[in-house]
Amino acid sequence: MSQSSHITWHDSEVTKADRQQQNGHKSVVIWFTGLSGSGKSTVSVALEKALFEQGKHSYRLDGDNVRHGLNKNLGFSPEDRKENIRRIGEVSKLLVDAGTIAITAFISPYRQDRDDVRAILEEGEFIEVYTECSVEECEKRDPKGLYEKARSGEIKEFTGISAPYEAPNHPEITINTEQQSVEASVEHILNYLKEKQYI
Repeated sequence: MSQSSHITWHDSEVTKADRQQQNGHKSVVIWFTGLSGSGKSTVSVALEKALFEQGKHSYRLDGDNVRHGLNKNLGFSPEDRKENIRRIGEVSKLLVDAGTIAITAFISPYRQDRDDVRAILEEGEFIEVYTECSVEECEKRDPKGLYEKARSGEIKEFTGISAPYEAPNHPEITINTEQQSVEASVEHILNYLKEKQYI
């Protein structure tokens, strides 16, 4: 992608640190990754609510929601998936700069794409949460009927069936949604945030 040479970054007089101090917590990206049906959206919704109830400033970016607007021109080819995640990474970075806890729920199947997002943030500003769940269990749940469509060939490039999913090697947090309830998963993440003094 080409970048104009006529653009300049303009700094604010209000810094990220100022916003964090006013909010009373650090800002960070909590990046959920996992197969379709693994529980990313469900747990991220519950986490956002729990943080809100504690008076923390957070905003959730969900894969389907973002494809309704910002990324509606993108498909599911490897190139488009990469661009989808790049844009979300940039939006997440802006939310962190705004002093907010950004919660993202995207399959984001490629390790490199997730690592690229981590690289544009400062040290400690990217928490990768792996929602671990077997393909068999995800397929049993299949809330949107997508696995069935993928098996029948109606959906091409479907992660876990006809397209790869690269699980994180060293996620900050792993939640196994086959063994942990939504409540336990949220508690696990909140405990991590408290221990590491994000909140």
